[in-house]
Amino acid sequence: MDPARISVLVRPFLDRTLPEVQLQQISTYIDLLFRWNARINLTAIRDPDEIVTRHFGESLFLASHLFPETSSMLTETRVLDIGSGAGFPGIPIKLWAPTLSLTLVESKHKKAAFLREVIRALTLTDINVITARAEALISPQPPAAVVTLRAVESFDAILPIAAKLVAPTGRLALLISSAQLPALTTVLPNLHWEAPIPIPQSTSRVLSISVPLSIVG
Repeated sequence: MDPARISVLVRPFLDRTLPEVQLQQISTYIDLLFRWNARINLTAIRDPDEIVTRHFGESLFLASHLFPETSSMLTETRVLDIGSGAGFPGIPIKLWAPTLSLTLVESKHKKAAFLREVIRALTLTDINVITARAEALISPQPPAAVVTLRAVESFDAILPIAAKLVAPTGRLALLISSAQLPALTTVLPNLHWEAPIPIPQSTSRVLSISVPLSIVG
C-alpha cells in the first residue's frame, strides 16, 4: 500500500506525521497481512483503507497516549499485548516507540507464526512472541509496565488476568467499545481509570487507561 496514502489515513489519530520509515514498515505489514489473510483468518476487514484506520489508526492512537515522548528512556519499559491476533495494538506500538520491549501473547499457533513473520520482515528487535494463554503467564512472567487488550474474547474473564500482569506502577490500556466500560469497575473494583478517550472516526469505541495503583495508594 502506498505510504503516502497511509500517512493521510492515520493523520486524524495522531498529533504529528509519521516518519517515512514507519510508513514504509506499515506498508510492508499490510502487504503481509493481505497475503496471510488469504490462508488464515487474521482480520475480517478486507478494505485497505479501513485496515489502516481501524487497525493501525486505533493502535497508534493508543501508543501516542501511552508514550507521547518516544525517547531512548523507554528501553526500560516492558509492554505485554494479550491476544495479539494479527498484531494489534502491539506491533504498531513498537513501531511508534522502537526502543521499548514488547511481548506478544497469542495462543493460536498460525497467528503466532504470522506475528513472527512480521517481526522478521520489519527487522524489529527486543520483541518476543509467546504462544500461550495469558493465564499461563501470571506466575513465571514478571509484571509489565503496560498491558494492552483489544478485541479479545471473553472480555470479563480476561480482565482480572490482565490486571495481575501489570506492575504496581504500570497501566492497563484497553481499546474497547463504550458498552464495555461498566465492566471495568464491576470486574476490577480496585482499579481506578482515567476518563475514557473517544477514538477518532468512531461513534462507540474508546481508549481506557488505568491509573497506576502506586498513584492511587
